[in-house]
This record gives sequence, C-alpha cells and structure tokens, in this order.
Amino acid sequence: MIQRLLLWADDRFGTGTFVHHALKKAFPDHWSFMLGEINMYAFIILLATGTFLALWFVPGHATVVYEGPYALLRGDKMSEAYDSVLHICFMVNAGLLIRQIHHWAADIFVAGIVVHMGRIFFTGAFRNPRELNWIIGVLLLFAAMFEGFTGYSMPDDLLSGMGLRIAVSILQSVPFIGTWATFFLIGGVWPTEILIERLFITHVFIMPALITLGITVHLMILWRQKHTQFPGPRRTEENVVGAPLFPLYTFKSLALQFGVIAMCVALGAFVQINPVWLWGPYQTWKAISPAQPDWYIGWLEGALRIGPRWAIHFPGHMIPSPFWPGFLLPLVIMIGLFAYPWVEKFITKDYRQHHLLNRPREVPVRTGAGVAFFVFMLGLFLAGSDDVQAAYTHLPLNDLVWFYRFFCLLGPFAAFWITYAIASDLKKKGGTHRAERVRLKRKPEGGYEEEPVA
Repeated sequence: MIQRLLLWADDRFGTGTFVHHALKKAFPDHWSFMLGEINMYAFIILLATGTFLALWFVPGHATVVYEGPYALLRGDKMSEAYDSVLHICFMVNAGLLIRQIHHWAADIFVAGIVVHMGRIFFTGAFRNPRELNWIIGVLLLFAAMFEGFTGYSMPDDLLSGMGLRIAVSILQSVPFIGTWATFFLIGGVWPTEILIERLFITHVFIMPALITLGITVHLMILWRQKHTQFPGPRRTEENVVGAPLFPLYTFKSLALQFGVIAMCVALGAFVQINPVWLWGPYQTWKAISPAQPDWYIGWLEGALRIGPRWAIHFPGHMIPSPFWPGFLLPLVIMIGLFAYPWVEKFITKDYRQHHLLNRPREVPVRTGAGVAFFVFMLGLFLAGSDDVQAAYTHLPLNDLVWFYRFFCLLGPFAAFWITYAIASDLKKKGGTHRAERVRLKRKPEGGYEEEPVA
C-alpha cells in the first residue's frame, strides 16, 4: 500500500526525482555550518512550549484578587494576565517547567541567530549571490528580539510593566508621529486595558507566522543556492565537498536537535529564570531596582542609560532625549547591517559570485570592523546593568555612566586597530590555513607528527 501511494505521488508530482537528488545533496562538514540549525530547533521548541502556555494564559486586564497558593501575594489585586501566569507556575502540572523551557529557548534562539550571523559576516558568506539571505537574517534577528520582548511583557508583572513603559516612552519620542503611533498601537493613553490582548495576538499569532515565513524563505534560498565552504583540497567555486544529506548529515542534525532539546530542558529544570512572583503585579507608581530586561534587549537599555541628554525644542514640537539612543540608534544599526554587503562591494569593487569563504585574517578590514562593532555593542550591553555594578562595587553610578560613554566612543577604534594589526600579521605569515598544508600522522611508537599535504 505504501509503495502504491509513493508511486501515485511520484506520477503526479515527480517526487521521486526530487527526493533522489535531495538525499545526495552535499553539506559541508565544518561544525560552524550547524549553528543555523540550533536556531531552527530552538524555534520548534518555542512553538511547542508556547502552544502549551497559550492554552492556560489569560490575556486580560481586568482586576482580580489572587487566591492561589503563593502566600506572599494572596489577597493582592492584580490583572487576569498576571494571575494566570502565577496559576501556570504553581497550579498547572509541569507549568513552571514548560514556562522556563520556553524562556530559555527564546534566549538560545536569539543567541543562536547572533552567533550564526557572526559566522556569516566574518567569513564573507553574505557576498554575491547571498545578499538577500543576509537581509532576511537581519530581519529575523530584529523580529526575534521583538518577539521576545512581547513575550516577557505579557505577564504584567512589575518588571515587564516597567519595560513596557520605557518602550512606550521611546515610541512617543519619535518626532511628529510618536504620540499618534503610540495611541494607535496601545489603544489609548498609558496604561490601557487592551494592551495585553494586543501583545498576546502579536506574540502568539503575528510574529511566529512572520518568523516561520522568514525561516522558510531563508531555507528555500539556501537550498536553491550552492552551499558555501572553506577553501581546502578539491574545493572550488564550482563544487561542494561534504557529506550527503542522508544518512550522515541527517543523523548529525538529529543528534544536534536532541542536544538542543536536552539543553533547554536541563536549563528549564535546574536554572531559574524570570521568577515573576518575586516582582509582584505592575502598578504605575511602583518601580524595582536593580532591574534589567532579557540579555538581547540589554544593549538598548544601556544606550538609554548613557545616551546624550539632548532635547531639541522648536515651535509646536520637541525631540526628547530618549529618541536618540532608543529609536535613532537601533534604526541606524539596522540600516547599516542591511547595507553592509553593498558597501563592501562598492569599496572593494568585487562584483563576482563567491562560494568559497574567507578566513577572518584574510580580510583584516572587515574583521576589524566586525570586532569594533562587537565591542561597541558590548559596551552598551554592560552599561545596561550599571546599577547592578554600582550596587556590588560601591562605585558612584554617575562615574560608571561616564566610563561607558568613553568606552563606547573609544573602545571600537582601539578594537579595530588591534584586530587589524593581528589579522594583517597573520595574513603575512601564512596565506593558507595550516590545516590545509599539513596533516597529523600517528607515529608507530605513539604520538603524532605533521606531514605535508601535496
């Protein structure tokens, strides 16, 4: 019966030819090419655990009195959303475990995208003809960060409410349209009674659909185009040397999938994350310190803390200080990431197609620029926790603010020149990677020796 079904499908769709070629498609053996799959498997975990949580979460703003098992909040007034999150954590079987797995998988998902895009950037895998996939990757990165922000904002606890208030203030700071955009998106003047419902729809339906679409298009382009690979024996711009999809690469991928699942489950079971019951329900007149968002929003928090206090006034309008670090800086970063493939192409005058990757030391300018950007973002990220650092080190908070301001201005320049010098020196000492010129050979008496490769 199965054979007849397969023959029936093959007669109508030509599946046999496609499957035959697909199973023989070569995949590079280098471990770094598996980084993108970590993101895909983390996203699958997010979809599965998110579906479970959505069945119990109540996206309501109506006020209720908590009567659950957590004694410290019993009798307090809170929103239906916060009450349902506490119910998931303390009353639903495996609810806290699933919630923590979901949160850890979100952090891993964003971290995986960052690391994967770092590999793409430093090896030049964004060059012609892969500029479109680079654009999709940048969009997926910002979409994942926004999806994460909407997710940890839904519980309506004190910490998430403070984060939402900051986000609304950033949106209001946009010249001319900020007030109208805020009124349209949150449904009125802060705080509104429909914001949680809108966050729920955005987080559960809109953003997962857009991310799924982006991943699908990304994989379709990747499948259609030839895989990139590092230079090496028998590797040219016209071929791909590696393992076939089945069975070797398939089992490697499955092993990675089980590893990602095991890691998320272990973190969810043994490492606490975002204990919302400690923060209490959100009240507009309350605040908590020290308070930080999830790590992937930390750089934006840091930018707001050390950004310039510029407020420009002109008749009928004002551009307040949160606009520069909270809106303009992320916009400039996004546009810069979008444009980089074409900027490099314009500077180098290299319009050829590239299927062989660069080693970072072979392109010192690009490597230096990438490290400088990393140092800049690291400075913003660390500045986002300056209150915690001040509490533990007993240093004046204002001194830390000025330190990170100078660090973000001078650190990238120093990082660029140091990286450029190291990469240039390595490039001069050997244009070919050592692993391509020699191989290890075991000696009869034990140990290893290097043997030149012809």
